[in-house]
Amino acid sequence: MTPSLVIAGLALGIWLYLILFRGGFWLARERDQDEAASQPRSDWPNLAVVIPARDEAEMLPLSVGSLLAQDYAGKLSIVIVDDGSSDGTAKVANAISADATRDVRLISGTPPPPGWAGKVWAMQQGIAHAEAANYAVDYLLLTDADIEYAPSAVTRLVGRATVSRTVLSSLMVKLNCESLSERALIPAFVFFFQMLYPFAWVNWRGASTAAAAGGSMLVERLALARAGGIVSISSALIDDCALAKLMKREGPIWLGLSRDVRSLRSYPHIGDLRRMIARSAYSQLRYSPLLLAATISGMALTFFAPPVLALLGGYPANAVAAGAWALMTLAYLPILSFYGLSLVWAPALPLIALAYLAFTLDSAFQHWRGRGGVWKGRSQASLAKR
Repeated sequence: MTPSLVIAGLALGIWLYLILFRGGFWLARERDQDEAASQPRSDWPNLAVVIPARDEAEMLPLSVGSLLAQDYAGKLSIVIVDDGSSDGTAKVANAISADATRDVRLISGTPPPPGWAGKVWAMQQGIAHAEAANYAVDYLLLTDADIEYAPSAVTRLVGRATVSRTVLSSLMVKLNCESLSERALIPAFVFFFQMLYPFAWVNWRGASTAAAAGGSMLVERLALARAGGIVSISSALIDDCALAKLMKREGPIWLGLSRDVRSLRSYPHIGDLRRMIARSAYSQLRYSPLLLAATISGMALTFFAPPVLALLGGYPANAVAAGAWALMTLAYLPILSFYGLSLVWAPALPLIALAYLAFTLDSAFQHWRGRGGVWKGRSQASLAKR
């Protein structure tokens, strides 16, 4: 048996496992479109929306405007935390508050104390402000300032949480996918996330897998308090998955794809996506050179060996490798369909994976030079060393 045949056989085995035994992650079946969750009721819980906003003056009118247009029948208040903005975010937020039909409040965030990630500290301040209100908050919707909600989206999200009694319900929002760089890389971002954290396993109460998508996270307030509060994840750069791990100890959680909740953020150039991904990629590997080396080896075997051997290898290794490449292509089709993209992108997944590996290496390099976790001008390299 030749080395090339062994490598091709291992790659084929990996893709058979991924297709058959990893929670059906690639099918993208977990969705938020549950009509039963939005049925009329008289006891909708009190909801406080917390929005950390750092230099989001352009986004707030659309994102907060969509929240003000919700058909949610319960009490819905909004707390915007101005996280050290320099672009007039506070002025825009105050203008929105003055004209709002619901309770919208702006608080000026303070710089994060030692040991706190910037966004997590902003969430902590917003939650504290919401809890100090003169009414009991039942659920907290932790959402980014660039997220737009369809009119019934919050009703369905809260309805699902109350019916299924989940302590955390999170939506993988529909990401912008218009520019060439977005069409090439955004579906793969979701695909790789599902591969790491199969949504079916996340949603299964008996599984230890825990994950969330930070753009939209609905948390039961009392369950969060029982878990120790946001302070328990104070230093987390990947705050969504850290929160999911924390909350799954308190009860069931749920994660699914959404068409009706979408990101307003655009990434017109590949450099924009590189910065977004590199900010936390090495953190995902726990800043471990050994895990980085294992990732390089694993991606080479899983994504790069099949097309190389299929095109350049001899028989029968090329046939086995072609089978692995075919399975890889098949697995990528559902998420391409979800984003409404041409299926001709599917065979290019190995090249797309190569770009993500380059972003991960860049993340490690930035960490090693003391610039890890940079986002919107704020470096959180000190947290990466904790």
